[in-house]
Amino acid sequence: MEQDSRGKRRKNPPMAPKREERALEEGAAESRAKGRPRGRLRRRWLANTLAVTLVVVAIAVSAFSLAMYSYYTSTILATLESKAQTAAGMFRNYTETTYLSTARQFISQFEEKTTIEVQILNSGGRVLMSSMMDISGGSTHSPDVAASIAEKKVRTHIGLDPDTGDDVISACAPVVYNGVVVGVVRMATSLRQVHAQMIRIVAMTSSIGLVILVVMGLIASYFIRSVLDPVIRVTETAKRIAAGSYGVQMEKRSDDEMGELVDSINDMSMKIDQAERTQSEFISSVSHELRTPLTAINGWAETLYNGEVRDAADVKKGMGIIVSEAQRLTRMVEELLEFSRMETGRFNLSVEPIDILAELEDAVYTYREFFRRKGLELDYTECREELPIISGDPERLRQVFCNLLDNADKHGGSGGRVEVSVEREEDCVAIRVRDHGPGVPEEELPFIKYKFYKGSSKARGSGIGLAVCDEIVNSHNGTLEIGNAPGGGCVVTLRLPIGVESV
Repeated sequence: MEQDSRGKRRKNPPMAPKREERALEEGAAESRAKGRPRGRLRRRWLANTLAVTLVVVAIAVSAFSLAMYSYYTSTILATLESKAQTAAGMFRNYTETTYLSTARQFISQFEEKTTIEVQILNSGGRVLMSSMMDISGGSTHSPDVAASIAEKKVRTHIGLDPDTGDDVISACAPVVYNGVVVGVVRMATSLRQVHAQMIRIVAMTSSIGLVILVVMGLIASYFIRSVLDPVIRVTETAKRIAAGSYGVQMEKRSDDEMGELVDSINDMSMKIDQAERTQSEFISSVSHELRTPLTAINGWAETLYNGEVRDAADVKKGMGIIVSEAQRLTRMVEELLEFSRMETGRFNLSVEPIDILAELEDAVYTYREFFRRKGLELDYTECREELPIISGDPERLRQVFCNLLDNADKHGGSGGRVEVSVEREEDCVAIRVRDHGPGVPEEELPFIKYKFYKGSSKARGSGIGLAVCDEIVNSHNGTLEIGNAPGGGCVVTLRLPIGVESV
């Protein structure tokens, strides 16, 4: 397995804010030109807000008006009841003759007779005298009169007066002499003033409610605009990205949730653009990588087939090239298959107890002779303490070790030496592979494990080896870190947990 990972990452520069705003406006104009309905959410949001506010205001106005009406009527009723009961108590000790003369004097001295009607009735409900002289001598049919005479208690009435047809509130108190009802004191007042006051209260509270409704409408419009306008901008940008404008950036105008959404859209746009670029580069690179061994295999095969090579040494050399290039093609196909399994979620492990040192040493010994023939020195530092058995997939881990050593050869072979070490770090095993080559440009380190990423490296490879290695290590609950070592060169640190089952 191999991974080409050196070089500079070409970034797509973000658009200037003015240019981006102009592009978004053009996108919005294009959507309107296509006849797409716009503003439905805005209208629905505003209508719902105003409807809820209107219902709340209506309930508040109704509740307040009813409370005030109840307060006024209960206050007036209590006043009338108290005055009637006081007057009846004053007349209780008088004879009928004295009662009438005292009642006449009481009515003439009653200070509130302009607003409260005072009626003096006999035990049959007939009006003997009244502060309203036009009904004196008549009979009253108000239900509180009959109830007061029959029950010998103070009784009240709110509503339509049968005699006058007006809405009144009244209180009747019986005058009891020696246990016998000899008369009734009735006090009544019209509800016209209460109704007029209630109209003023309803008008005032309705005006306040209307002001609240207008204010809520303005607040809702501002809030809707502050939320929907950024949403429209994000929508238009998302449409442009979906249409193929990868890498387009939006201006971040706030640090709230909408700002986070803008950051996510911008990040997504950049990653899609990078993925498109790297995928195009990958297709070009793989085509080139496949063409080179196929050309060598085809050329030597035709040469040998046509009998153009007679010398046995040259025939052996040609066959060796064919075998070598065929093996390279096999490795590339295996990489692509691994990548396909990883993308489709079929990347599985065969977990079993393994001796991690034995697996690493096998890979080191396999590459030591290979490195020696190329003039590279491979230094292996064994762990000073015994490591416990861990859970893992031996084939997959050996694949990772071989890929890291292969990368050290390709990208750091110019340094002449590769160092491999293993040690225990608390609850994990740390394996390091370091070369003494030129290292990795700092701007490429965050992207070096991305699929298809090759950077500016000229080494041959598909650009997915490290991505597959990272997936294998993550499946073992481990970590794969790549950085530059002090003094030059690249160092890869692989950490695997001890005593933790892999998933």
